[in-house]
Amino acid sequence: MSAIAGIVHTDGQQALWEDSWRLYGSLGHIPVDTTGVWKGDQVFLSCHAQWITLESVNEKLPLHDEDSRLTITADAILDNREQLADQLQISRAELAGLADSELILRAYQRWGEGVAGHLLGDFVFTIWDEQRRMLFAARDITGMRSFYYRHDGSRFAFCTLMKPLLELGGVQKSLDENWLSEFLAIPDMHDSADIHSTVYRGVNQLPSAHTLTFRNGKVELRQYHRWDDVEPLRLKSDDDYVEAFRDVFSQAVGSRLRTHRQVAAALSGGLDSGAVVGFASGTLRSQGKQLHAYSYVPVPDFTDYTSKTLLADERPFIRSTINHVGNISENYLDFEGRSPLSEVDTWLNMMEMPYKYFENSFWIRGFYEKASEQDAGILLTGARGNFTISWGPALDYYASLLKSGRYFRWFREMQQYSERTGMAFTRIARITGRKAFPDWFKGNNKGTAQPAGAQLIHPEFAKRTGVLDRLKSILVLQGGARADALQVRADKFNNLAIANKNGAVATKCSLRYRAWERDPTSDPRVIRFCLSVPIEQYVRQGTDRSLIRRATSPELPDKVRLNQRVRGVQPADWLHRILPDWQAFTSELRTMCSDSQVAGILNTDRIKSALDNFPSPKPELASHPDLRLMMHSLIVYRFIQKF
Repeated sequence: MSAIAGIVHTDGQQALWEDSWRLYGSLGHIPVDTTGVWKGDQVFLSCHAQWITLESVNEKLPLHDEDSRLTITADAILDNREQLADQLQISRAELAGLADSELILRAYQRWGEGVAGHLLGDFVFTIWDEQRRMLFAARDITGMRSFYYRHDGSRFAFCTLMKPLLELGGVQKSLDENWLSEFLAIPDMHDSADIHSTVYRGVNQLPSAHTLTFRNGKVELRQYHRWDDVEPLRLKSDDDYVEAFRDVFSQAVGSRLRTHRQVAAALSGGLDSGAVVGFASGTLRSQGKQLHAYSYVPVPDFTDYTSKTLLADERPFIRSTINHVGNISENYLDFEGRSPLSEVDTWLNMMEMPYKYFENSFWIRGFYEKASEQDAGILLTGARGNFTISWGPALDYYASLLKSGRYFRWFREMQQYSERTGMAFTRIARITGRKAFPDWFKGNNKGTAQPAGAQLIHPEFAKRTGVLDRLKSILVLQGGARADALQVRADKFNNLAIANKNGAVATKCSLRYRAWERDPTSDPRVIRFCLSVPIEQYVRQGTDRSLIRRATSPELPDKVRLNQRVRGVQPADWLHRILPDWQAFTSELRTMCSDSQVAGILNTDRIKSALDNFPSPKPELASHPDLRLMMHSLIVYRFIQKF
């Protein structure tokens, strides 16, 4: 794991020298095991390296090869080393001594600019090809590592972080208003629809599944992968699908355990993280290691206000998984004294930009802190499992049965689903009817609510930037009667804006705490397999998420594996944590509403209305959009103040 940086500069040695050391020095705050630099006549490359894998301990970065006149710097962990070794005719004995960066360099010598399509793992890297006078860069398919760059005429610079690029000579820091307008207007968790831009004007990012070349003063980008036209998988029996799932998922989990340090995992009471932990624990046992599990729990004085189908404290299910799986050191973490409000400044400094996921901010960072304390090089998650291994939209599937006239199966499936979940049959029928025939229910709809994100942006700022016209296809409330579960899932994987957000969090947290987040549920092999499986394997006999429930019978207890009646909600206590500081919080918001720095940017009239509506809220209002709007506005305000 590394923070990489570099410059290609044609304005002379003095300019290259000055910019190089500005760039290198601005990464000095990162905790590292070693650093390295390489300088050519017009090129500077550097690496601030953290040792995660055994091979990385002896890795030399940047790495220069005299024969090929190629130089690489990389932030990479590869998951298909053996496959690459076979393709490149490298013996297993030689492979044991090869770092991932050298393997990438050899792969580039074989496949050139098509190299990225042959690599699996979490990576960004750059290669200076001296013979072609070209810089080549690539980012992995799911975008788990970040890569930023700026091009100023004769100078091209890149870095894992954004702020070092703002320290270069002649650079004036300024906000990108289009990015900020999209951030404020988009109701979802991702930042901007423009997958190339950032909050800083002139600083761009290389999207996931893309390569970049810089030569003759020009930047060219190419997308090398999309999740289109995945060939359907047709197997002979249900058991064959289960066996195939276990094969691909165990491979994904196993390849993410490659570290000479400890291994940790985020563990909830659900299927995704439970499956990851279940598959990882046995492998680690054979290596003589114990898995460290981190589970978020509410603070002791919190009273659970959630409905009977939701669970704020998942300990009963978590303990069931731990007792069943074994070889796990359990850590229940309530992070008492922390709140989304207390985390704002730390997250802004770490992320270098505003963010939206404030409810989870304190425990996400807390998990990384704990991993650092326990010398865990890998922090396993199941973050994308809802759309891969545990996908299974029962109500959407039942709507498709109804729409296609398969009435007997529709009726029988809904009966079984009602029995398993406790959900009233009439309610299931009503929901599936609306999904199948939304036009029939138009008369019962009272109009479309304005997306919450659009309420945060000042109307004049929205008009000036044209953001609502640019985002017409995005500013639609998700879910509801017209939602197509198959299309929603496909969009999740082809939407590279989501990958940008996920990669920024994973990269910047990992660099700060020397623990690399690794998610087997987002392994490209797992994604491809899950997209290829027919929906009937995911929903059957009244069981949603059917495939993972059947496939994890050895790893998960029935209490977790077959649970369809309750689900965890994290963190239900975020507002409860803020209430002791409510007066200070609202006072800052009222100051914000009269601050000229955000006048015409944030919708201060809407924020004032929200403040008046909630002089003293109760914890059970945590999901209210006005309270979320207030937190989002404060995060943006503090960012602009720091800017």
